[in-house]
Formats: sequence, C-alpha cells, structure tokens
Amino acid sequence: MKKLSIIVPCFNEEEVVNTFYEVVGKELEKENITLEFLFIDDGSKDKTLKILKELHKKDEKVRYISFARNFGKEAGVYAGLKECTGDYAVVMDADLQHDPKLLPKMIHILKDSEYETVAVRRVNRKGEGLRGFLSKMFFKFMNKLSGLDTKSGEMDYRMMSRKMIDAILLMSEYNRFSKGIFSWVGFETKWLEQENIERSLGTSKWSFKSLVKYSLQGITAFSTTPLVLASFLGILFCIIAFIMIIVVVIKTLCFGEDVAGFPTLICCIFLIGGLQLFCLGIIGEYLSKMYLEVKNRPIYIAKETSEDNE
Repeated sequence: MKKLSIIVPCFNEEEVVNTFYEVVGKELEKENITLEFLFIDDGSKDKTLKILKELHKKDEKVRYISFARNFGKEAGVYAGLKECTGDYAVVMDADLQHDPKLLPKMIHILKDSEYETVAVRRVNRKGEGLRGFLSKMFFKFMNKLSGLDTKSGEMDYRMMSRKMIDAILLMSEYNRFSKGIFSWVGFETKWLEQENIERSLGTSKWSFKSLVKYSLQGITAFSTTPLVLASFLGILFCIIAFIMIIVVVIKTLCFGEDVAGFPTLICCIFLIGGLQLFCLGIIGEYLSKMYLEVKNRPIYIAKETSEDNE
C-alpha cells in the first residue's frame, strides 16, 4: 500500500490544527493509502505545539517537528519534504484554504498517470482585492524575468512523487522560493483549479510587507535580470550625458547661449544620484543573498520532534 505524507507548516495555528486533522482525515478515510501527518511548528507562540503533542499521543500517524524559532514557511516546507517518509507528499496550509476535497483526485492522478506532481491554482482571487491583483501581476513579471513557468494563482498546495521530492531536496540553498524551485526541477505537472476559499478560523500571518519581501526573494533567487537592468540604465544615462555635453557645447560655441546654471545642475545631481543608489540597491540585494549562502547556515534548527518523546 502506498503512503502519503501530509506536510503542514504551522505558525500560531492553535485555532485550526484540530479541525484540519479531522477534515483531511475524513476526506481520505475511504482511500486505499496509508497516511502520515507531518506538522511543522514554525516557532509558534501559542498552544500549537501542545495541541500537536496531544494529536501525536492520540494517533501515531501524526508526527511533528518544532523549530527552535520562527524560520519561515519556506524552511517549514523544506523540513517537511526532508523528513517525510511517504511515497507521495502533499504540502498544505493548516487554515483549510487548500481544499481537502481535491486530495483523492490528486492521489489517483499520481497513481494512474505519468505525472510526477499535481498542483492547484486559484481561478479567482475573490475577497482579496488589491492583494489578488498584485499577486497576478507578480507571476507575470516573475515569468518574464526568470524564464520559469509559474502559473497565475499558483498555490503552495501541491502533491509530489518521491522522485520529485528527492529532486527538490538536491536544491539545499538557504534563500528558498518554493514556487520557483517546483518549476525549475521540471517534471510534468497536472494542474487543478479551485475557487478562492476565505479563511474561516484564525488570521493570516502574511502581512503586505511580508508578501513584498517574499516576492523580492523570489525574483533575486531565480533571475539576474535586475542586474542587467542596472547595467542598461548605466549605459543609457552615459549616452544621455554625452549627448547633453555635445548640445551644450554647440549651443555655446555656435549660438552664444549661456549654459543653464544652478537649477539644472541640482536636478541632474538628484536624478543621477537616485539612479546610482537604485542600482547599488539591486547589487546589494544579490550580495546579501550570496553572503547568506556562503555562511552555509542550516535552513532550520529543530527544538524537538515527535520521535524525541517516544
């Protein structure tokens, strides 16, 4: 019998963990497959870890890894894929915005076809307003910059074969962007669609600032185009400056016009200075990523696991 690992990164999810366990378990109880729940407690400050310990005592299929601090969702996904033991693994959010009713269909697709992964994308962003629009624009922008094939509305909700899991684990970089990694490793993907489901319990841990930071991390992790842009802008402004010098010389020598003074000079200084800082900022982003990579720090540190208490 095949085994499915359900990987669930959690951060302050005390209100939804039990509900998630019951709903997903009920959805899969008729499937001919062995289950493994692997919850990743990402340094929660509430009772999430306590609830996970109680679930583990009640059901041996429930495992957990508790981080020493909050390392972020990407670290949680990596830890889950690294420690899972299933023939298949699915990454899900604890808030049930990833529709559990799709799980049986995903299992059958992997079992009965040559697909190595089944992924889910939203067909709309109803209820998300500006955030939904910006997310759509980001995916388009990301694909153009990186050459990846990320889908608009793509979610972290994805089921993978062991072959794809092993391929992902070969990419042990510190700065992780899972959607880009899933696309980069290849393998044929079957896409399923779902309507947007609003969170019914708890609150989202993703602020607008966090989403912007995550987007920038994705761009710098899979594209060097911003560096090319910085070089292009440098060349462009050198050409403009050269043309301006020629125009000023011709106007002065041929027409006797006075060269514009202080206001023009100040405007040019501010414009070119701002451009230089912008380009330095782009370079700084890439240097910071290199700095973190060469330190070779672990992606996460586990404080305790379900196996420690057995």
